[in-house]
Amino acid sequence: MGTTRRQFVAGAAAFSGGVAASFAGTAYVARARDALTPEIVAEPIASGVKHLALDLAERPTALPCFNGATLPLWTFEEGTTFPIVRMKLGERLETTLVNNLPRQGEYVSIHWHGLRIPNDQDGVPFLTQQPIEPGAKGSYSFTPPDTGSFFFHTHCNSAEHFGRGLVAALIVEGDEISPPDAELVLLMKDWRISPDGKFLPFITDDGAARAGTSGTVRSVNGVTKPVFKVPASADVRIRFYNVDPVRISEIGFETAEAAIIAVDGNGQPPIMLESWRLGPAMRVDLLLRTPPAGETVRLMDYFSKVPAVLAEFVSEGAPRRTGKFVPQPLKVSKFAPLDEASAEHIQMDFSATATGEAVVQMSDATGTTIGSLCLSTNTFWAINKEAWPSKDHQNLGAPLAVLKSGNSYVFELKNLTPHAHPIHIHGHMFEVLGSNLRRLPRFRADTVLLLPKERITVGLVAGDPGKWMFHCHIIEHQETGMMGYIVVT
Repeated sequence: MGTTRRQFVAGAAAFSGGVAASFAGTAYVARARDALTPEIVAEPIASGVKHLALDLAERPTALPCFNGATLPLWTFEEGTTFPIVRMKLGERLETTLVNNLPRQGEYVSIHWHGLRIPNDQDGVPFLTQQPIEPGAKGSYSFTPPDTGSFFFHTHCNSAEHFGRGLVAALIVEGDEISPPDAELVLLMKDWRISPDGKFLPFITDDGAARAGTSGTVRSVNGVTKPVFKVPASADVRIRFYNVDPVRISEIGFETAEAAIIAVDGNGQPPIMLESWRLGPAMRVDLLLRTPPAGETVRLMDYFSKVPAVLAEFVSEGAPRRTGKFVPQPLKVSKFAPLDEASAEHIQMDFSATATGEAVVQMSDATGTTIGSLCLSTNTFWAINKEAWPSKDHQNLGAPLAVLKSGNSYVFELKNLTPHAHPIHIHGHMFEVLGSNLRRLPRFRADTVLLLPKERITVGLVAGDPGKWMFHCHIIEHQETGMMGYIVVT
């Protein structure tokens, strides 16, 4: 099925009529006959305050995907492994948190991924705030300016924190022109579990120097191949999150019509879905037309040679819709227009360090994994030949670039490595402008997947002043050097 799908899309992409293209590392077919272009700007639909209380602690949990094992997860609140926080555009989010993590020195901060918020609320230890020590309390207060599917996570020792489950969804409502018949939130994450039901190391040198240390158990919402009941012949919105620290997936439905309606929370003119590739931290909102009652649709991952089932959707009840599938667009957020003519061009090269190359060569030659005690440094990756100098963020080094708030910039992102890198910038959304390997339409995102040896140009208008992180979101790459920051003045 995966091969047939790829062959079909490859042929369609070559069609001179321009109705097909390669998008974000995978393929899709954009059938303009039914696509409605979003023209409505999202305006606040509420006011007031949304209160959120977080209690970061270790909570032994037996998720269904653990096959009977109970593991010491770290979570944001009691009783919920992956919280889903909903608020409305115009509301202010007031967050209080207590750091009750059990390890001495395990300080935290909360990063609000994808949100264009003031720099002092971005949640990076030492860069934007002092970290919150064990036993201490902290707070955040901001009004999200955009609708969409976002998430939040800690931003230090992130490989272990992600590995133990310390991640949550944040949804800002107010982008729907007409409501769907139902909505589902799916968070895809792997777990590194040994055969005897214990956590494996969350990071390894061999994995960090390559594509990352893969999980051993796949899950969606903590379940292996979950089954969801959905209304029959209905339009169901699916907010799909890749919150795994490593995995790259290519998702698509078998025998069902669906459309991409948002990328990283940003409303997108509907694109009829064939498949869609997501690196860590990337999200996509889909509109699925479900089949008649009693039939099942499977959500697949086509990235590997053998396609994997991620989830199943079983239709039930009377049909909700009888006409053809016309994907409804979303309202869009307000962005300052990019002035490409006057934009300053800045190059960002993503490469391996000599140490990272040596680790790969040695493990290739010996078939063994190198332990951290055998290395003089654990910086395997670099941006513009500079590896992030301090994994706890205390030694900042020089900025990658200095921008002026309100000015336009074009970043040329060059991947000089044989591995893919999802590149994320804090506090901003950028426009993907083009690639040397793929034909890309414009779209907005906060994380873009750089394929091996690819060069992608992205445009952004510099936002609020401050220091903003800029890094690969394969967490092991981030924590072993592929991270830096830009300054906006």
